Amino acid sequence: MSRTARVERITKETKVLVEIDLDGTGVAEISTGVGFYDHMLHQIARHGGFDLTVRTVGDLEIDAHHTMEDTALALGAAFDQALGDKAGIRRYGSATVPMDEVLVRAAVDLSGRPYVVHDEPPLAPYIGPVYPTSMTRHIWESFGQAARITLHVDVLRAARPGGHPDAHHVVEAQFKAVSRALREATAVDPTAGGAIPSTKGAL
Repeated sequence: MSRTARVERITKETKVLVEIDLDGTGVAEISTGVGFYDHMLHQIARHGGFDLTVRTVGDLEIDAHHTMEDTALALGAAFDQALGDKAGIRRYGSATVPMDEVLVRAAVDLSGRPYVVHDEPPLAPYIGPVYPTSMTRHIWESFGQAARITLHVDVLRAARPGGHPDAHHVVEAQFKAVSRALREATAVDPTAGGAIPSTKGAL
């Protein structure tokens, strides 16, 4: 059974195309116009084991908000579509990922109920010239809402004693942890016998 999806989202502010194969090998073709965001979406493909294409053209002459938000919404919708009725999957996944001085824990439930909890320390306002660090929370909220999942992302450690958080490491560790958690949750459970992983019979 193919677990793929293609989502197009077109507004007056952005034009987004997302294609995903949950059973891929981590191949990615990403272009949003926001360099660091592209780098983070590559993490989702590589560490999630998903084949992922993202092409976004947005109103970057205003700022990066619409581009990043609408891309996250389209990506979440693609995940939801590719999962189908979720029969036979593990449903739950978690990962704790270190990146030098940073440690991040992510946990996901492909529950059909969107709920996002995000905890990170104050960071420098920008990574590179375009990525506003205030958008990371909004990315997870937008993705979780559209994917219809429960997602918890917690930065457990962020700085060496006496130092300041490295925003690049803090955000990248989050994307890697979420990707690994999604990889586990979307995996087919060989012991499930194709059943939907819920006593309700539906997710």
